[in-house]
Formats: sequence, structure tokens, C-alpha cells
Amino acid sequence: MPGAPEIVRVVEWSSEQPSDPDPHLRKEWLVTNGLGGYASGTVAGVMTRRYHGLLIAALPSPYGRMIMLNALSEQVRLPTGKRCALGGEEWITEARRVDGMAVLSEFRLENGLPVWVYRAGDFKIERRLILPHRQNTVLVTYRIVEGEGRLRLGLRPAMHFRSHDAPVSMASGRPTAFHICDDQYEVLSGGDLPRLRMMIYATRSAFTSDRESAHLVYTLEKNRGYDHIGELWSPGFFRMDLAPDSSATLVASTEGWETIRALTPDEALRAEQDRRMFLIANADPRARTGSGAELVLAADQFIVSPAGRVEDAARAGAAGDEVRTVIAGYHWFTDWGRDTMISLEGLTLSTGRPIEAGWILRTFSYYIRDGLLPNLFPEGGKEGLYHTADATLWYFHAINRYLAATGDRPTLRLLLPRLRDIIDRHIAGTRFGICADPKDGLLRQGAEGYQLTWMDAKVGDWVVTPRRGKAVEINALWYNALCLLAQWVEEEHGSGAAAPLKEHSERAQESFNRRFWYEEGGYLYDVVDGEHGDDTALRPNQVLAISLDNPVLDRGRWEPVLQITHDRLLTPFGLRTLAPGHQDYKSRYYGDLRARDAAYHQGTVWMWLLGPFIDAWLKTRPQDVAGARKLVQDAASALGEACIGSVSEIFDAEAPYTARGCVAQAWSVAELLRCWVRTAPAAESDR
Repeated sequence: MPGAPEIVRVVEWSSEQPSDPDPHLRKEWLVTNGLGGYASGTVAGVMTRRYHGLLIAALPSPYGRMIMLNALSEQVRLPTGKRCALGGEEWITEARRVDGMAVLSEFRLENGLPVWVYRAGDFKIERRLILPHRQNTVLVTYRIVEGEGRLRLGLRPAMHFRSHDAPVSMASGRPTAFHICDDQYEVLSGGDLPRLRMMIYATRSAFTSDRESAHLVYTLEKNRGYDHIGELWSPGFFRMDLAPDSSATLVASTEGWETIRALTPDEALRAEQDRRMFLIANADPRARTGSGAELVLAADQFIVSPAGRVEDAARAGAAGDEVRTVIAGYHWFTDWGRDTMISLEGLTLSTGRPIEAGWILRTFSYYIRDGLLPNLFPEGGKEGLYHTADATLWYFHAINRYLAATGDRPTLRLLLPRLRDIIDRHIAGTRFGICADPKDGLLRQGAEGYQLTWMDAKVGDWVVTPRRGKAVEINALWYNALCLLAQWVEEEHGSGAAAPLKEHSERAQESFNRRFWYEEGGYLYDVVDGEHGDDTALRPNQVLAISLDNPVLDRGRWEPVLQITHDRLLTPFGLRTLAPGHQDYKSRYYGDLRARDAAYHQGTVWMWLLGPFIDAWLKTRPQDVAGARKLVQDAASALGEACIGSVSEIFDAEAPYTARGCVAQAWSVAELLRCWVRTAPAAESDR
């Protein structure tokens, strides 16, 4: 939008090559396309994960997200004849053809879009990357921003067609054919996989066919205990002139040629920049500058139109809706019911996107089976998996926040029969042992071999934290859902219709306060009536008994619960999942899959839990908004950590609280953004 300020985050290095390159490799970038596809890599330009690539296309079932363009090997030839490589990824054959490396002098995000600046001799060369919205297309553009004269730019595309989840060692990803017609280049893989189409916008461009391959080591895959040596293949290389008054762009896409040619690179960049500025302008006024605006842009990465769900699109279209869902995290998560409902307020309502919030809520209503929302949709699949005890209860919370923001009674009336059926099935009993105990009205859950709460780590047959029985947050959510449904039914059908629901909620509340209070510890049991009795582990789940719109915990016990959570579980980046000193406590999330999952909910810090903690803080200590604001501001420093401009899934439980897991997580961003808005000073809300 003309005149709107840009949101810029800069990461700078000295003009000399750093002696320790690790900071370049540890920090990553991410650009998404609104379909679930993305581009991502390290700031240094070295691929360290199987998920790194310049075009990970979101394709219809059964493919899911496929890596279609892994990397570019980039060279510039200076007027002196010296050849310099840009970036950190060099093919074995290419490395013999260069005289040195250009120096990465700056990396920045401009409105969330990555920009690299390299110094080669007397020249500074800028590299930009965008993914046009709702297209499986990437544009990489190069410009001279300092220096006199003309450079010769060489680009070698490298590819290994495979699912982004597939091991890098997968042997069948080599293209089968390469076609050239005028300025159009197509790489074929065989089968039904779309062609990778490429073209160049530049002066005096040419292509040389000399098929090459090389093996690369993916260091993070090695550290995580996975296959880590993979082959990349190239059909040849492009070369073109680069002058101070011009640019050069490589376009790669799985779209048709008409779509690819619809916008020039400059038009595509302007369109994407305008779209992002519009997102910021539409957001809550308290989130239009600084870290708040960065979080608005980060939130946009997770709201997608899922590729390939033709039936869903047809059904939604017939009702006047569009299909939207939430990617739980990049790089490897798909859309999860629990994550979507927890994230909905921050991703859509704090960002001024209530229409999409309504689409998400109505879309998910069609997936309800036996009173349950799906836990997740597998990569490339159309049918959900339903092994969750809390996603459905979070649905009530999300609907209530949506109604508070929009007053959308027609949607409530549409959903109300489904919501009543959900509660009826929970009372009578549904899948996975989910049932209201007729003895006390509390909700129990548990089935052998399943992980049904959000603490859902599982390795093989080992469920790390099964929490079978009556879990504290499940029952806080259960009580909240009963209260909300009773309120809605009364508003629509009168107090008589709501009376049975009120009776269930009152019984659940009385039982909760009688059963869950751990007198000796001064906090709440994590699970009662569990496989081994009542669990005294000090975990953050109890905070939901205060934070939800209808808190189940008696008011007189809020302060001790909040205080012990603050003292034992709070860190700069959220709450520990287990208090130090417990025999199962793990201070670090590291190692192979078994070691990581053993630590996943046994101390590891989760950013999303900061949201319920802030809500509990403001309910318990309403006079201390400044204290809550300080916690949120400290946590926002995560925007400069693992993934520049986004927030990681988890952090180590002890200093330096290293970011781990997914580099960009929906509920981490959503809850931080929601709390940023909620704790903003009044002056900011008046802007």
C-alpha cells in the first residue's frame, strides 16, 4: 500500500568471512504460498534439512508437498575475469570452476520476504526470492546494487523430485526428460507428477546442457539420526548478463505457462508486497508496527487453501464459503485440529481476518465423526485421523472467541446441532475411551497405544506421556465447553433447554475442585484416576483451569497455581512441560528420534503455553498488565532466532533456551501475537 512503512528485520555480518560459520547455518528463512507449499533454507545458503528447497510445491493427493527445485548453484564473473560463487551450496564440478566465494554481507526480511546482499570484488549483488500467492511458483531475482560495469551471472538448477518428508537418500527422484522450446524449459519426472517449468527474464541469456549430478551431506538430518547423503541432478546451467540498470530472474513453477507468464517479475514482486502491506493494514491497530507487524506476517504463513481437497472445495463453494485450514508447523506438520482451534484467534481475529475464521470453523464442522474433530490430516491424504481427546473441546473455545469478535449468530445456529451432538456423544462415550464418568461427571480418556492429549509423543509402540485417566486440561476444557453450550442453547432455545447442560457443568466443577487439588503441593494433579493413581507431576496443563473463558478452578486457588507455575515452569520462551527435579525431567531436546520424543513433553519449553499463562496472569493479577507485557516482549525476541521472522515450536528447558523442533509453528506465532495485542499499552491501541 503506497506510503505504508516497510517492516524490516536485518541480520548483518562484518565484511570479512566469519571464523565461525555456525550462525549462518543455524538461522533459517521461510516463504509460503498460501497452499501449504513453501521455500526454505539456511541464511548461509547451505541445505541442512531434507525440507530445504526453493520450491516445495503443494500438490493434490496422493502427492502432498513435493520438492521440485532444491537449489541453485550461483556464480558471477567479474569484469576482471574472476569467478565468484554466491551462497554456500556449490556442486563438486562447479567448485573447480570458481576462484573464490562472494561474501554474504547482509540478510534481511522486507515485509517478511528474504533479501541477501553479497559482496564480490567491488560489487554488491542483491538476491530476492518470492512465491506468488496461491501458486506453486518461485521467482529468484538478482540485481547489482553497488559497482560499475557488467557481470556475467550463471545459475545451475539442482533437483531431486521427492516428497518433502522422504529421505534424502531416496533413489527414484531423478528426472526422466528435459525439453526446451524457445525460452521455455521443462523437466519431466514421469508418472502423473507435474512438470517443473523454468524460464529466465534477463538480457543476453543462454542455456548450456551438460547434465551433472553430485552428492550432498545434510548435516541436520545426520544430527537427527536420519539418512543424510542425497544426490542432486541438474540438466545444465543458465548464463545471463547483469548490469546496474537491469535485473535477472529465474522462474520455476509447476503451474501452466499462461499462469507463469501472467505477471512479470516486477509485477509479481509488487503484488506480493502490496498483499503483505494490506495484511498489516487490516490487522488489529496494536499489531501494525514492530514485532506485532512481524507476527502478523508470520501468521499469514499458516492459513492455507489446502491443495487437492476437491470434495471439500465443492461443498464449501456450494454453501458460499471457501476452504481454509491451518498448517500446524513448517516444515513437517500438516493441518491439525487441536493446533487450528488453539491458533484460530491469534491467526485470524488478531489479524483482521474474521471471514477466514468463519470458513475454518464451518469447514471443520464437516469433519466431525462420532462427536470428534480430527486430530490431523496425513500428508497427501483426504481423510482425517481422530485420535484426540482435546481438539474437539478446543473447537468450542475457538467458536466462542469468534462469536465475541463477530457476533455471527447464523454460524452459531448452523453449528449448534453439531455441538449438541458432540456433548451428547462425550457424555454417552465415544472412541478411544473418551467418556464422562457417571460417578463424578469428569471426562476420562485413554486407549492402549494412543496418545490423546496434546502431550502426544509416541515412538513405535511407546507412548511417552500416555496420561490415561482424567487429565487436568481435558476437564478444564470439558467444563468450559459445557458452560458455553449451555449459554448458546439458552440464548437460542430458552433456559429449559439449557438446564441439563448446566447440571452437567455444575457437577463437573464440583468434582474437579474436589478431585484435582493436590493439597501437599499446593497445585493441581496432572491426572486423576490414572493408570498409576493420581499424578503429582508439576506440569503447565493446570493453567487452563484458570485461563479459559469459564475457569473451572475455584477463585481462591488461582494465585498459588499461578505462582508455582511462574516459579518452576516459566522461561523467557514459554512454559516448561515438567518441573526440574522430576525423575523424567529432560533439560535438552536433542539427539535421535527416540531421545527427542523422550524430552518432547518432559521439560521442553513450548511457546504456545505462554498464551494461557498470560490469560491466567491477567485474571489473577489484573493490576499487573505491565508485568505480562514484559513477558510478551521478552518472548518476541524469538523472531530473531531459528527462523528469522517466525517463532519455533519448542525450546530447551534450560539456558540458553535453544530453539528446537519446527522452525515456524502456528500456535507459537498465534498465541504470542494474541498476547502482544492483549497486553499492548492503551496508546498503541489508539493508533
